Amino acid sequence: MLQKREKVLLLRTFQGRTLRIVREHYLRPCVPCNSPLCPQPAACRNEGKLLSSDVTHYVIPDWKVVQDYLEILEFPELKGIIFMQTACQAVQHQRGRRQYNKLRNLLKDARHDCILFANEFQQHCYLPRERGESMEKWQTRSIYNAAVWYYHHCQDRMPIVMVTEDEEAIQQYGSETEGVFVISFKSRQERENESQESHGKEYPEHLPLEVLEAGIKSGRYIQGILNVNKHRAQIEAFVRLQGASSKDSGLISDILIHGMKARNRSIHGDVVVVELLPKNEWKGRIAALCENDSDDKALGESPSEPMPTGRVVGILQKNWRDYVVTFPSKEEVQSQGKNAQKILVTPWDYRIPKIRISTQQAEALQDFRVVVRIDSWESTSVYPNGHFVRVLGRIGDLEGEIATILVENSISVVPFSEAQMCEMPVNTPENPWKVSPEEEQERKDLRKTHLVFSIDPKGCEDVDDTLSVRTLNNGNLELGVHIADVTHFVAPNSYIDVEARTRATTYYLADRRYDMLPSILSADLCSLLGGVDRYAVSVMWELDETSYEIKKVWYGRTIIRSAYKLFYEAAQELLDGNFSIVDDIPELKDLDEKSRQAKLEELVWAIGKLTDIARHIRAKRDRCGALELEGVEVRVQLDEKKNIHDLIPKQPLEVHETVAECMILANHWVAKKIWENFPHQALLRQHPSPHQEFFSELRECAKAKGFFIDTRSNKTLADSLDNANDPNDPIVNRLLRSMATQAMSNALYFSTGSCAEEEFHHYGLALDKYTHFTSPIRRYSDIVVHRLLMAAISKDKKMEMKENLFSNKDLEELCRHINNRNRAAQHSQKQSTELFQCMYFKDKDPETEERCISDGVIYSIRTNGVLLFIPRFGIKGAAYLKNKDGLVISCGPDSRSEWKPGSLQRFQNKIISTTTAGQSVTFHLFDHVTVRISVQALRCHSDTIRLEIISNKPYMIPNTELFHQSSLLLKSELVKEVTRSMEEAQLAQEVKVNIIQEEYQEYCQTKGQSLYTLLEEIRDLALLDVSSNYRT
Repeated sequence: MLQKREKVLLLRTFQGRTLRIVREHYLRPCVPCNSPLCPQPAACRNEGKLLSSDVTHYVIPDWKVVQDYLEILEFPELKGIIFMQTACQAVQHQRGRRQYNKLRNLLKDARHDCILFANEFQQHCYLPRERGESMEKWQTRSIYNAAVWYYHHCQDRMPIVMVTEDEEAIQQYGSETEGVFVISFKSRQERENESQESHGKEYPEHLPLEVLEAGIKSGRYIQGILNVNKHRAQIEAFVRLQGASSKDSGLISDILIHGMKARNRSIHGDVVVVELLPKNEWKGRIAALCENDSDDKALGESPSEPMPTGRVVGILQKNWRDYVVTFPSKEEVQSQGKNAQKILVTPWDYRIPKIRISTQQAEALQDFRVVVRIDSWESTSVYPNGHFVRVLGRIGDLEGEIATILVENSISVVPFSEAQMCEMPVNTPENPWKVSPEEEQERKDLRKTHLVFSIDPKGCEDVDDTLSVRTLNNGNLELGVHIADVTHFVAPNSYIDVEARTRATTYYLADRRYDMLPSILSADLCSLLGGVDRYAVSVMWELDETSYEIKKVWYGRTIIRSAYKLFYEAAQELLDGNFSIVDDIPELKDLDEKSRQAKLEELVWAIGKLTDIARHIRAKRDRCGALELEGVEVRVQLDEKKNIHDLIPKQPLEVHETVAECMILANHWVAKKIWENFPHQALLRQHPSPHQEFFSELRECAKAKGFFIDTRSNKTLADSLDNANDPNDPIVNRLLRSMATQAMSNALYFSTGSCAEEEFHHYGLALDKYTHFTSPIRRYSDIVVHRLLMAAISKDKKMEMKENLFSNKDLEELCRHINNRNRAAQHSQKQSTELFQCMYFKDKDPETEERCISDGVIYSIRTNGVLLFIPRFGIKGAAYLKNKDGLVISCGPDSRSEWKPGSLQRFQNKIISTTTAGQSVTFHLFDHVTVRISVQALRCHSDTIRLEIISNKPYMIPNTELFHQSSLLLKSELVKEVTRSMEEAQLAQEVKVNIIQEEYQEYCQTKGQSLYTLLEEIRDLALLDVSSNYRT
């Protein structure tokens, strides 16, 4: 007989609002218990996985233990674990989908001896929440009540151990029921130490959720995301307004959170609630350069203009993740006491506070990068508490540092599973892939009618776009963009589709990449390689032969055979009329002279015509205000053995713009098409107009050179940047464009059902609608757009739509996920490039090494130094004019710099250093100076490039020929040196590391004194086993 109850759920939306949901809740006398000791297996309907019969007790973790110690519960040594439905729902609602899916996979895995018990549907286990009872207390009470029922259900034959971190629950329930034991992971001594740790509060308590929500609604409090300044992590953080707060508060800037007390235990990325301080307590940003590792050194510096300042009064959503940390050095550990268990570890990310973990293995782990997780941060504790998860690798080891970058950006790079690979098509010499007759009937065949070719970076394997141009019979031109048809091979909601959706993008690091799709697709069947048949989705425009105006457009699925796989430099040479590059084009190599000449003329005409069309399209966008922005992008050139060959700033070529313009055109027209057919569920890409205050530094810098930058619109900004050219120094315009880029908002994916049409526009490209269609091999957004386009084509033909389209709500959530993963991809690429820049300079003596001296350009003035750009290597960084000893820079008659007592005086576009002897030197914006480049090796964080001004004159290269000689010398010597250093490092790793040698027993649950002892021993095993991966 079912019993009906009403269950009230209070769910928090992404915007921070509370949603009250009332659901009918039915209780049953029997639910599956999945125990071999069940007295009524038929009534309980125990089907599927059962608990093991050879255990001495069952383990029931409390909701908080499931949240914080899931990786311990995943140990196969732990058997007989019962996860209560209450605990699982707590994980789902409080820790997010990723942690919940991890728990679900654990329950499904037949190798793990654990089951789910639906205690909230069992009529004797279900407990309604009492008036005034907190959610946490009710969850613990429900789980204990279910544990007691389960013990009696098994006829008191199997002891139950409930594990909880709630001290009150241990006191209350510990001796209440014989056979049901309530214990903690922590020892009694640890718990006593924690209770006695601090009688006073380090931070104010967070306000209750209902108070926060009422305050946000009334406008008293403001909701936003905490963003810590990594250069001043101890004292400066900002809250970026979110949701309704950004519209209702009337604030146009972020809110400054000054100091750790005001931050009130919130961590970078948390969704927080802020109370504004009175205006007389507002502070300004500090304009001085600052060392990352200093805590309060900059407090005495004069701040800039006061800005809205607040304090955190509550946290709506904790966005905690795995953090890479470094243990203290041997000396620091010893200073904390010989038997110290509480260790403060330092996160790799400056923005994260030190984390306290319990371990006796700090000395053994001090040379390794380690992953930890934060468990809690009580108001009585200066630092958050956490626990060890796993070891990544040795500090300074390339693979360990790359693994650190991946973990810090929450990037998972596990191999594709067997189930996913089983969905993939086969293409082997024995069983080659072929175009199917059915597809030949349904697709437009371009293999014999169109000259199709690709232009990509050298060595590119994932070729997802090709181009074509030809003259039609009526004299008009036809321009074609042909994109790999990935959706033909990736069915919606298939295993590989779900995996691609999770990854969202291909991650490109300096020396490697991690693909979104398996290589059989990304580097083979979906890569539009030369000379092979491939499926494509094409957009083809008919253009007027002279004006290039678009007459009509066609969308559809095609079959293509790319005639050439060109690299950018070769295409540019052909465009410039330099035909000596022909020998580097494999498709033309083996032809006789006559055929080669005919093919070459055809190809050169096509590239030239494409470039003409691209110039016309670009000019049209320019008239609307399209921006040409400059990003400093550095390519790490590697040799065949993956050693660093050179650091090369990427040089722009006109052919880059030609290809980009064709892709922009395709993306724009596809955006219009899918929006017209699905106005409320199309995936587009918006680039909001930037805040005007972000352009203030750009305007001031341009003013120093006599230029006026008008930032009122994208059109006026583009025109101003075009006019801001110094004929004597082209670097000035590059830096101004780079600063304009820095001031921009990020472009984001969005669902058209979530935004008004006037918000669709793309500021940088000057287009009313834009999306991403042209790279489905490496972007999941493009896969979604391909499915939308196919559905739109079917809709136009009045055919049944085969595509499963996302609803607006689901698409909005997917866009948030993809935007997040794109940011992670950008950050990881930048961090890996910086890692290689440091490796490039690390073993060089900056005092004697010629290649460590370079020309630098000042692009920003601070109170104690300047920011420099090094054009040769694409490096940006700070150079101090005042050192830690208080000495200032001075330049003698020979222009060489030295440190002397004195003072600095900062102006808007210059800074003057004056010694006590009266000598002065002035540094202006855009001055060229000679810079020494060195590396600051940091144990707990990533190494950083240090820049030092050694002369106030530009770095003079004797002559161009000598420069090229030194550049060639640089490459050859660098290969040898890096190879040698990597070999030495590899040999060092092969030496066995004698950390701690102990005899270990093989623990299982039927042995040992208690569960607590077992968990401690398993944890110690994980902590100690750090050298096994490095032994040969």
